[in-house]
Amino acid sequence: MEQLSEEDIVWSTTSESNSIANLVAHIRGTVHQRVEIVFFDVTDTRDIEKEFEKGLIMSKETSLELIKESFDIIIQVLEIMKSNPEEGLLRQPYLNLPPLTNSALNNNSRVLEIMIQMLHHLPGHTAQIIYIAKMRKGQLEWKYN
Repeated sequence: MEQLSEEDIVWSTTSESNSIANLVAHIRGTVHQRVEIVFFDVTDTRDIEKEFEKGLIMSKETSLELIKESFDIIIQVLEIMKSNPEEGLLRQPYLNLPPLTNSALNNNSRVLEIMIQMLHHLPGHTAQIIYIAKMRKGQLEWKYN
């Protein structure tokens, strides 16, 4: 995403297609609702309608920050699970929360199911971002850290 311009972030192939901005907003919203509120006890502020709003404006800087935040949260949770076995993979963190909406998960979901769902859901949207970036830039320069 660092190789993209501000215009590339908000560009979409058709008026019905998602832009990178939409996909970034959706990734952040998904991680917020399915991981962050459960593990870090934050208020659910997700607005899924806005994530897919056509013509969503988002700066390149914001998109990079949101992606980094999203994956940092997932890494944090994995580290918590690794260092605190009592957080166990079979724990049901949604049990006492309001019913989940717009989710492949339900209130009986276990930590293991949450993490598997994240591993299933996010790569597809990451691939969409890469595909759009390739349409905009052609050849991408891959940097590995």
